[in-house]
Amino acid sequence: MDGKREQEFIKGPVNPDEFWWASVLEDFEAIYNPESLNVKLERPLEEETTQFPEPNCNGQQALNIENQVEIKWSKVKALYDGDDVVLLNVSNHNKGGLLVQGDGIQGFVPASHLVDLSHTNLKKNREKSLSAYVGQALQLKVIECDQEKGRIVLSERAAQAEPGKRLELLNSLQKGDKVKGRVTTVTDFGVFVDLGGIEGLIHISELSWGRVCHPHEVVSIGDKVEVYILQIDRNKSRLALSLKRLYPNPWDTVNSRYYPGKITKAVITNIVPFGAFARLEEGLDGLIHISELGEEAEEKGICEIITEGQVVEVCILHIDPHQQRLGLSLNSIG
Repeated sequence: MDGKREQEFIKGPVNPDEFWWASVLEDFEAIYNPESLNVKLERPLEEETTQFPEPNCNGQQALNIENQVEIKWSKVKALYDGDDVVLLNVSNHNKGGLLVQGDGIQGFVPASHLVDLSHTNLKKNREKSLSAYVGQALQLKVIECDQEKGRIVLSERAAQAEPGKRLELLNSLQKGDKVKGRVTTVTDFGVFVDLGGIEGLIHISELSWGRVCHPHEVVSIGDKVEVYILQIDRNKSRLALSLKRLYPNPWDTVNSRYYPGKITKAVITNIVPFGAFARLEEGLDGLIHISELGEEAEEKGICEIITEGQVVEVCILHIDPHQQRLGLSLNSIG
């Protein structure tokens, strides 16, 4: 198996912290990251306040001294630690969300954390939707307070829960618990689920034992789901969640049902340049390499031979339960 095919099968352990902010702040990280613009804090971190640059409506940071706001970091940290709600005014916006400020606080509210907006609505008319917030006052909670990076992130959605609810949940939840929640955000990296006062992340690799091309294949915003708690980081108030851990791993028993040489039915789930993925059963996906699809596939293209959703007959070439890999060959088209 070549390197490219190999990568498609690797499903190693995932560090949730590695993907957390890439998921919740996809636009924000590119637009509003002081580090990326080499913004220097005007005073040492030990002091009470810090100069914090304000992005403008074009998504660029205005570094002029008159646009800087004195941040009262002790107040921000107290709001975060106490899980308290604060009322702030929307002063501006960029394509990632809203800029808010008031009484020594200036921060960013990602568009995905606004109660009345969804990713679907934003894609249709992002500029109009976000600009309508300018001048309004919003009830918010601080969900990230990083003085070293000069980052304050707030959420209107989090403020829907009563003060202290996040702390209550963090203290009561345990690794291995099964809890119910509601899907609030679907990103390329995974899914955020509100557990009633705190959100957790289901990384894409934890949505199914099988191959998932995009999280929206599995869940949608607003879905009520039961999740398994994989990890709790109480210091950062972050939860790593899983859907697939609620069910037995089919790879643990794959050898009791399948063996090299067996002919079986499968459904084509995804077509890629080097072949096609086919699902034998929920959680068991294998690769039919282009070389196993016949000469016509290499000459005319894979899509001329098979299509996604099509039922085919495959022959199992090899099984590797440890690496969760299945090699298949196209036997016949149903």
